[in-house]
Amino acid sequence: MVETTGGEPDDGDAEVLDRPLPDGVRRRVVQIVSDGFGGLTVAELPTQLRQYARFAPNRRAKFAGTAMAAAMETDPLFRQRIAEKLRDAQPELAGALDSGSPPPAADPLDVAAAAYVLRPTGWVKLVTAAGEEALRADAERVDEENRAELERLREELAEARGQTRTETERLRTELDAAKKEAESLHRKLRGALSDVKRGEAALRKLRGEMEAVRGEGQAQVSAAESESRRLKQRLGEVEGSLEATRRAAREGRSVEDMRVRLLLDTVLEATQGLRRELALPPVSVRPAETVDAVEPGRMTPKDIAARALSDSDPAVLDQLLALPQAHLVVDGYNVTKTGYPQMPLEKQRLRLLGQLSQLAAQTGAEVTCVFDGAELAAPVLLAPPRGVRVLFSKPGVTADELIRQLVRAEPPGRPVIVVSTDREVADGVASAGARPVASVVLLKRLSRG
Repeated sequence: MVETTGGEPDDGDAEVLDRPLPDGVRRRVVQIVSDGFGGLTVAELPTQLRQYARFAPNRRAKFAGTAMAAAMETDPLFRQRIAEKLRDAQPELAGALDSGSPPPAADPLDVAAAAYVLRPTGWVKLVTAAGEEALRADAERVDEENRAELERLREELAEARGQTRTETERLRTELDAAKKEAESLHRKLRGALSDVKRGEAALRKLRGEMEAVRGEGQAQVSAAESESRRLKQRLGEVEGSLEATRRAAREGRSVEDMRVRLLLDTVLEATQGLRRELALPPVSVRPAETVDAVEPGRMTPKDIAARALSDSDPAVLDQLLALPQAHLVVDGYNVTKTGYPQMPLEKQRLRLLGQLSQLAAQTGAEVTCVFDGAELAAPVLLAPPRGVRVLFSKPGVTADELIRQLVRAEPPGRPVIVVSTDREVADGVASAGARPVASVVLLKRLSRG
């Protein structure tokens, strides 16, 4: 039992720490013991610590830390001597702990270590609180390290993506160079084959004229045949490369065939629809029927003009989608930010795609919805609704450019309707043969159900 300066037992000695001393507090206690160590004589030191009496404080804390911590726990007299050195070195902190009110600005670990050495009333609570504070600090440090590691991984991912793009461009360049080299080798091969033919003709002539030099001629023939085999082998390799090139060309032609077939289907369906719409009687036209006049019961040009639809009437969109093989291309964010800009982007996309799915089911038209990929912070996990093709623009390509590419990909003559309020987009697709429609028209049509 440690005694106070008044000679009475210290109430704090009756308290017992029911858990190991926290690492942070233990390190501070060892430092306090190391600092007070030098003020004691060798006789005042426990037997196991006397061999470290001449060590410097830092070296003593490094090599004798475990022994000093054990002595503080098991030797009350040694702890009391260290406590007296601590009171002399830090009288204000010791006095505050004795009064039961530790300084609020002091380091919790320093307060806990001093309380462990001085053993005032309530010292166990101070040590326990310091241990919990140290655990919280360690948790915060680990969390900060995890955030830093996450940021580093993100930077590495961005760098890897950049390297992938660079490597892709390099491979494309090498592929183009290989194609050019193959073409050059093919030309050289044709020239070599021509040389071989000329050599064979010359050889036949020499056989007839110079029987005496047959040996030399045979050697020349052998060399020529060896060269021919090499060239034929090279020819086989080049022909294989040429066949691969032809297959690629055939696949390219299949895309054009698809466009022609789609245009043909559009023309056929338009012709059939026109035939049903006109319902022409099976009689030839009479000359008198070509004269421009108004017959009884027929509408005049004024009546027809009165029935024309406004550009903002959603019925215009219904008429366009009723055309054979119609293709509706929607500028997604242009429509959603016109109709419901207050919603998050994800909910904007889901709402628009759900309505477009219903429109596709009602009209039977092909529907493609284009979103700007620059708005995305991460890849979108989205299952496109039935009847709607969903596309996001690639990095560096805007949704407007992707829409113009879609319009140019269609064969001339196919009805293509582009929904966007962007004037530049509308003018661009109109010059390419598509029909621009304002976003508000589509929103009115979708709200009608």
